Amino acid sequence: MPRDTLTADRIIRAAIELLDEEGLDGLNMRSLAKRLGSAATAVYWHIKTKDDLVRLAGDVLWTEIDQPDPDTTDWRTAATAQATGMHAMLTRHPWLGQAFGSHFLYGPGQSRHNDLSLAIYEKAGFGAADADRAAATVFVFALGSALGPASQISLTRRLARNGEDAEQRMNDAMASATETALRFPRLRERLGTPAAEQYAAAPEDAFVFGLRAVLDGFEARLAAADDIRRER
Repeated sequence: MPRDTLTADRIIRAAIELLDEEGLDGLNMRSLAKRLGSAATAVYWHIKTKDDLVRLAGDVLWTEIDQPDPDTTDWRTAATAQATGMHAMLTRHPWLGQAFGSHFLYGPGQSRHNDLSLAIYEKAGFGAADADRAAATVFVFALGSALGPASQISLTRRLARNGEDAEQRMNDAMASATETALRFPRLRERLGTPAAEQYAAAPEDAFVFGLRAVLDGFEARLAAADDIRRER
């Protein structure tokens, strides 16, 4: 493919596909150029470094989130929709959560998300500083909740690249973890119970539970502040 048929947008879209399939470790300009039917030098003509490519690809993903309109819905509904959309996006693209620890990530897509998040918590009744803290709390919670699935995918890929049986290694690790857990009373009590099996089958329920708890805490804090103001 001649260089002039390439665009930054096409390169970024191809990079996202490659990252979704191979993860951060699988992204390099040569593999990306092969996917595009081009030469690596042609890719560099549009995007200078791998770090730039990860940053640009990551920022596009924020546009996948259906952002609520805080002017037409209550703050809690908007906060739930935004956080749930972020968590779902991070689950679809597990490499992005890992990239937060190894790349500088910023851009208009993420900034739009962050700006709306501040609007949501300001509408809830938080002042500017507390709106920042509330938005950061939910952001970190959604990001952290998505890291587990992302880490498992990354580990499976690494084992496969090393020629190991990923499924067998995972089964062996789970057996060892279970043996260790049996030494501790509360873990031993839960092993093999319906609750533990339900949690393993639907870990996203933990995200829903946690998000509700965080927003409940916000509501309680706002209500307490209102009580103090009324008493003055």
